[in-house]
Parts: sequence; structure tokens; C-alpha cells
Amino acid sequence: MKRALIKLHIAVFLWGFTGVLGRTISLNEGWLVWWRMLLTVVTMWILFGATGKIKKISARQFLTIGGIGVLLALHWLCFYGSIKYANVSIALICLSGSGFVSAILEPLFFGRKINIKELFFGLLTIVGIFMIYQTNLHFSTGFYIGILACFLTVTVSILNKKIVDQYQPESFTLYQLTGGFIGLSVLMPFYNHAFPAITWLPAGREWIWLIVLAWFCTIFTFILYTQALKKLSAFTMNLTLTLEPVYGILLAFVIYHENKDLSNTFYIGFLFILFAVFLQTLSLARKRPGTAAAPLPKWWQFRIKGQK
Repeated sequence: MKRALIKLHIAVFLWGFTGVLGRTISLNEGWLVWWRMLLTVVTMWILFGATGKIKKISARQFLTIGGIGVLLALHWLCFYGSIKYANVSIALICLSGSGFVSAILEPLFFGRKINIKELFFGLLTIVGIFMIYQTNLHFSTGFYIGILACFLTVTVSILNKKIVDQYQPESFTLYQLTGGFIGLSVLMPFYNHAFPAITWLPAGREWIWLIVLAWFCTIFTFILYTQALKKLSAFTMNLTLTLEPVYGILLAFVIYHENKDLSNTFYIGFLFILFAVFLQTLSLARKRPGTAAAPLPKWWQFRIKGQK
């Protein structure tokens, strides 16, 4: 149990580190995501192929899974774009609005009533985001892109919920990222024309950071997370996952001193968001803790009710 918890915290810490790497790598958001997906997909085909974890699917199934993967690639594009136009803290704060978006969109997709409690928790995060936005207007462009990233990640999550149980996690992840990479590759000439990049090739140490992003923050965390799933309860997984944006923001403060670029209201707005997370945690704690598998994080979008 203790080893599983350590693995989970390492995985969550590495996910929080992805935002910092997005700022460290000088490539624009388009080429950064393209290289990340290329390194990840090639490595996963080799790794999962060697271990016999790839299951064949039909062309129609690939188009469905891969199409969602394109949306995932666009989410990453917007997430790193938010970092480039604002900073890591703003990008992560925008993603915290996914609870509110989920509370509205999921009932529409699954034909259920809106959960008032979920909607209330989501509204608290929106209040926090709005407070931060109002006093950091110089980051407006980053905010808008970050909100779009939030909508995209919720959309991917909802679409995945409809089909994910039909596939093995390794195969589903591989085909989704492969489809996303193919779609992004088709998009990149147009994107690069609209937003010309100084260079499309990583320079020097940026190769190392891209490998860290692809191998450690994507593939390695996937392995750690799936191992932890077998030992820990869904409640423990959900509770620990709430630390991801906290880790990311603290890392941005320590490494890039982003706290100097943010107004004092940022902390008040952030407290609103943390309060919403706290209330949600209490809500989960009152339910009987089960041992069912918790969701995979936003990189794969395997989510359960209540997870942001």
C-alpha cells in the first residue's frame, strides 16, 4: 500500500511538472506538442508491441478513437499556448474550471439531471478564476486560450467515457495518441503558416526536456498510475490527483518565480478553488470508499464522476 501511494505521488508530481517543461522548452506550442506526441507514440508502439499489449481494432474504431485523440492534441496545443501567452500558473488555474464545465456538459451527453452539488463546487472555481482574471488582465490572451483548453479536456473526457470500457487501457491510449499525432501532423503546416515559428527543431538541451516530457511525464507516469490503481481505493486516487495543479503552481513559483508576476488577488482566487476542492473531497469522503479503479488523468482522460 505504501509503495503504491509513493508511486501515485510521483506520477502526480510529474504531471504537475509538465507545465514547467512547457515553459522551459522554447519551441512554440504547436511544435512542442508535435515533438512530444512523436516521441511518445513511437516509444509506446515499441514498448507495448514488445510486451504484447497492443490489440488490433477495426479502421472504424481507430477513426473514432483517433478522432478523440485529435481533440486531445488540440487540448495540449491550447494548454501549452496558454503557458506561452501567460504562464504556468494561469494555464493550470484555467483548467480548474473543468468541474463547472463537466457539471453542465455531462448531463447533456449522458441524459441525466444536473447535480446541484457538482454545479455549486464548479461555480466556486469559476468565481476564483474570475477574480484572478480581473486583476491579471495583462494575461488575457493566455486566459482565453486556457479556457478553451478546459472545454476541450472536458469534451475529450466525456467522449472517452462512452467508449473506453470496450478497450484495454494500453491499446486505447496508444491508438488515441497515434490518431492525435496524425491529425496534428496534418494541421501543423496550416498552424505554422498562421503562427510562424522561429524554428521547428529543438535546440541543445531541449531534446532532453522533450524526452523527459514524453518518457517520464507521459509513459512512465502511465505505468506508475496503472500500478497504483491495483492497490489504492478510488477515493485515495481522487484525493491525491487534486494535488496536481498545486504541485505545478508551486514548481512554477520556485523555478520561475511566477508569484512576482501575479497580483495578490491571485491567492484569494486560488483559495476559492482550493475551497471547492476541499468541499468536493468531503463529499467524496462521506460516500463509502470503494476499491474500484480511479480514473486516469487528463493525459488519457479516463475519468469518473466528480474528478476534475
